[in-house]
Amino acid sequence: MTDETQRPTGPNSTPDLPTQYAPAEVEGPLYERWVERGYFEADAKSEKPPYTIVIPPPNVTGVLHLGHAFEHTLIDALTRRKRMQGYESLWQPGMDHAGIATQNVVERELAKEGKSRHDLGREAFVERVWEWKAESGGRIAGQMRRLGAGVAWSRDRFTMDEGLSRAVQTVFKRMFDDGLIYRAERIINWCPRCLTAISDIEVDYQDDDGELVSMKYGEGDDTVVVATTRAETMLGDTAVAVHPDDERYTHLIGKRIGLPLTDRTIPVVADTHVDPEFGTGAVKVTPAHDPNDFAIGQRHDLESIEVLDERGVITVHGPFEGLDRFEARSAIVAALRAEGRIVAEKRPYVHSVGHCSRCRTTLEPRLSLQWWVKVETLALAAGDAVRDGRVDIHPAELSQRYFDWVDNLNDWCISRQLWWGHRIPVWHGPNGETVCVGPDEQPPTGEGWTQDTDVLDTWFSSGLWPFSTMGWPERTPDLERFYPNSVLVTGYDLMFFWVARMMMFGLYAMDGEVPFRTIAFHGMVRDEFGKKMSKSFGNTVDPLDWMDKYGSDALRFTLARGANPGTDVPIGEDWVQASRNFANKIWNATRFALMNGATVEGELPPAEQLSATDRWILSRLNTVVAEVDAYYEDYQFAKLADSLYHFAWDEVFDWYVELSKTTFFAGGDAAKVSARVLGEVLDVTLRLLHPVVPFVTDTLWTTLTGRESVVIADWPVDSGFRDAGAEAEIESLQRVITEVRRFRSDQGLQPGQKVPARLDLSGTRLAAHEAAIRQLLRLQPEGDGFSATATLPVAGATVTLDLSGTIDVAAEHKRLTKDLGAAEKEKAQAEGKLGNEAFLAKAPDNVVEKIRARLAKAEDDIVRLKNQISGLPPVR
Repeated sequence: MTDETQRPTGPNSTPDLPTQYAPAEVEGPLYERWVERGYFEADAKSEKPPYTIVIPPPNVTGVLHLGHAFEHTLIDALTRRKRMQGYESLWQPGMDHAGIATQNVVERELAKEGKSRHDLGREAFVERVWEWKAESGGRIAGQMRRLGAGVAWSRDRFTMDEGLSRAVQTVFKRMFDDGLIYRAERIINWCPRCLTAISDIEVDYQDDDGELVSMKYGEGDDTVVVATTRAETMLGDTAVAVHPDDERYTHLIGKRIGLPLTDRTIPVVADTHVDPEFGTGAVKVTPAHDPNDFAIGQRHDLESIEVLDERGVITVHGPFEGLDRFEARSAIVAALRAEGRIVAEKRPYVHSVGHCSRCRTTLEPRLSLQWWVKVETLALAAGDAVRDGRVDIHPAELSQRYFDWVDNLNDWCISRQLWWGHRIPVWHGPNGETVCVGPDEQPPTGEGWTQDTDVLDTWFSSGLWPFSTMGWPERTPDLERFYPNSVLVTGYDLMFFWVARMMMFGLYAMDGEVPFRTIAFHGMVRDEFGKKMSKSFGNTVDPLDWMDKYGSDALRFTLARGANPGTDVPIGEDWVQASRNFANKIWNATRFALMNGATVEGELPPAEQLSATDRWILSRLNTVVAEVDAYYEDYQFAKLADSLYHFAWDEVFDWYVELSKTTFFAGGDAAKVSARVLGEVLDVTLRLLHPVVPFVTDTLWTTLTGRESVVIADWPVDSGFRDAGAEAEIESLQRVITEVRRFRSDQGLQPGQKVPARLDLSGTRLAAHEAAIRQLLRLQPEGDGFSATATLPVAGATVTLDLSGTIDVAAEHKRLTKDLGAAEKEKAQAEGKLGNEAFLAKAPDNVVEKIRARLAKAEDDIVRLKNQISGLPPVR
């Protein structure tokens, strides 16, 4: 693709680049240009192979946080690369309606007006939420633009828009008709603040300081002691359970004993669920307020008595009626104590307590009539799809965690007692009739018919995301073209919330077709010390602040460089600053190249016309292309970013550019060849870097090549060119320069200080590099009166320096000898530990690796120091 702004490049062209890179001036306009030109859109009619990723839909209430920025960087890198490789690359955007979170936000707004949703009524409240969504929702979309997210904005979807609502109703109807959705009274997690059921996976467990109270039921020989952390629920006890083989209670099984503080008696039942070794071996049974007790109640046909209402308030008649659950707890313990029923009290008693993931309220197990998905066959299919290889999980070690979940999945409670969400499409009749209505069906009418008041769990609609966003249930061109998705990129924390749901729904609704071929799990972003980011810890970061300060590319590169599959990602501001420096390095090196005529015009000269330096960098370039491709295919973002960083900074900018300066300064045909090679290297390097750092690379690449945009450029291909001889030659050259530089530094010489030197390069392949060696090391030719005061043998060459008058030879001998002794001591200590079998058997692998690294460094230091000492003149 060409552009009317294409311009020639070459030795006579003037670089159209400011002296400094200013991300704030570049990023916004450049992103809008990409969008206007339609680079991120995808055409279902295209003959290119499809590549599809759906965005894990952020909540409509949300703003961009570092977790979003991290995930979006990885997805953007994948889709940009595939687009450059010639795929019809689709990154599907959208938002989740986030039932509980959104309803809470709007309810808080109403509270400021002194109103509640009940003051408005359901219909008016839902209208109010849509108004809020239109005004305030989707802020994250603008922030995604700041990050450079290459999503197909024309396809933006919302989990409650018309098309997705149709998909939700269709799936519900089919599953209802197939007997996979049913209504039943079960124990669920209930939030007294949000006033709705909460899914098991939306429960956050934390250790709370509570109390363990042991209390006595019955009288005389019929006494049983039970313990509880929720004394208030004893008002709803309908049995005491013991193990059938527990001889302590054999005489009580089948009898009824008195329940304190009430006028009821309850039976003692035998149940193998009871652990006779735990506590007293007897447990109170409250079927309406505990899942295990509910199961015991079902087995023994016990009555379920609810004693707490939806707000956690005591409802049974008596002195405790109307008390909040925590107030009632203290009051009931006091009343039992007054009757002499308290046997023991332990405070504080630290135990795990479930909290609402949305509002942090302590949850209450509660018997409730809810809608459920029967998951047995669905979960089996979701497990088999991974086991038989239709879906790959990266990293592979997380597969077992996935199996542990889907193989033991309980039926899923899908109803929520909210007003904002997908209304359950079921109508109840005056005589107990139940009718489920599909999207093209008319609901029953007439007196007494009402729609179910509950809405669906948010994860129900987001579980349809891979195909509902493509127009299902219609067999649309998009669905035919872009389904199944190529890969799902998401955090391991969503394995149960979202991934398993999508697997079950996709296999069910799409006739056994998986929703995606690969699941690439990433970790969580943490602070630089590895601590979880939390407002309560005071260590959260607004990614926009870092993007404002250092540029979006800097943040993206930092996040990608920490992205090892499935593991958490530490990040600190210093690292973002270092990535900003990398962007500046790319900018400055490209400006230098352009000022020296770097070009992409014309074919590369044949190898025989290239210098060893040129052949070396082209050989290394192709190796890096192959490395980066392999890392992308394995979702090794950290490794590919690190490979590109060191190649670009160390090899291209620090070595090739520096080594080429001599050629450029000399001019002539050799300079033209190097200019073409440098142009080639920069062209490929910028294209390799583009998916991770898109803004700076597009700006530089278009200036270098005069072409439209690197976004639509071809992805580099390994040409197969390798030159081991050139690589070995330049490695020797690097060793000479590095060693002499280190020696100069050790002697306290200034970097620009010139020193007379004699170079003996005979027997090596370095003779052609003498000019570069002298220029880079600030070495003057030897003149009259040259005094060989230091000789450095390195890489087969010998560098003899005249340091007379610049160093104190005796002091330098003393310093180097002391350093040599320290290095030899370090080596001996490391060898001693590594030779100790007992130590190796007990020490962690990372400790052993550190000691091996210390040994290797000590050995290198010994060689270096001995060479430096031998290079000094004798002390007189």
